[in-house]
Amino acid sequence: MCRYSLFVLVILMLVIGCKEEVLPKPKAQLRLEYEAPKQGELETDYFLFKYNTKARIKSKTKTSLVLGYPDMKGEIYINYRKVEDNVQKLLSDAQKLSYEHSVKADGISEQPFMNDKNDVYGMFYEVSGNAASQAQFYVTDSTDNFVTGSLYFYTRPNYDSIYPAAAYLQNDIRGIMESLRWK
Repeated sequence: MCRYSLFVLVILMLVIGCKEEVLPKPKAQLRLEYEAPKQGELETDYFLFKYNTKARIKSKTKTSLVLGYPDMKGEIYINYRKVEDNVQKLLSDAQKLSYEHSVKADGISEQPFMNDKNDVYGMFYEVSGNAASQAQFYVTDSTDNFVTGSLYFYTRPNYDSIYPAAAYLQNDIRGIMESLRWK
């Protein structure tokens, strides 16, 4: 009986001990790559700028327009205001709008913008975290013209998931700011 027990014990140890350990698969990151932007020019009644032709002009009025990116489920809203001795209020409103996202944002970085040659000055706000908007900006000449813009995705904010698209569209916004000219 002792030999039989020893034999069963050895067999049991071989059967149980020789199995491979099951490990969970590591989480993978989705790698999204977007094609290099092709530039087109868009003109409004008050200013013109270069934009990524991948964007679709969803709506356009005298003072506002929406650039839609259906593949990324995102939109850039651009609004124009005439400066009428109210530049401080316009600046305050633009800054306040950017910081309203700080409740959900992990951080907001400010990047000043100056183009002395074309009299275009402004600020770009990069928002990180699960905020409703991933970028905000404004540009002005301080005397006559003021433009604000916001990037929104029409999906539930999940920064990790939308980061590649947000980074791509933030570059498009920087391109808009750099190429903007007043009429």
